[in-house]
Amino acid sequence: FAPTPLCTPEMVETFTHTVLQPAVDGLRAEGMPFVGVLYAGLMLTKDGPRVLEFNSRFGDPETQAILPLLETDLLEVIEACVEGHLRTVELRWKPGAAACIVLASQGYPAKASVDRPIHGLDLAQADALVFHAGTRQEGKQVLTAGGRVLGVTGLGEDLSRAIETAYQAVARIKFDGLHYRTDIGRRQLAAPSS
Repeated sequence: FAPTPLCTPEMVETFTHTVLQPAVDGLRAEGMPFVGVLYAGLMLTKDGPRVLEFNSRFGDPETQAILPLLETDLLEVIEACVEGHLRTVELRWKPGAAACIVLASQGYPAKASVDRPIHGLDLAQADALVFHAGTRQEGKQVLTAGGRVLGVTGLGEDLSRAIETAYQAVARIKFDGLHYRTDIGRRQLAAPSS
């Protein structure tokens, strides 16, 4: 879900200086300057942040919760990266929140069931964004084709509404072996407001 109040501006500054900037500087020093989007999957420990992974693609559920909130034209941002003038682009964000629920196939993450017909996509897409990950099309029928089948992103004026929208859309989608987490954002909603 996004945005998250769990990550303070001070934490962003720390992650930038201790994780992201050293990674970019290291790539440059090795003759591979990085241009693009760098996502760092971090785990917070008592000894500070630890890197679980780096990604530079848009396919992950994290992206599916963040990009729908981007008001600035993504193409403008990409072109600025390619042309070397990203500093001149102001990133603007839409008000509100987004929450992404991953619909997985039976057997995920080990061996996912495939070729199961998916129903209700048109109904879900009326209220939410539905991102295909592990699907394929046969004629007019969409079938499961991997472990992470779909990412269903709900938008709302706040996190509670975004989560509600996402789960309402999820309830409209059906395929044999469908499963998903039911706790996305729940801990954040239960946290006392500051």
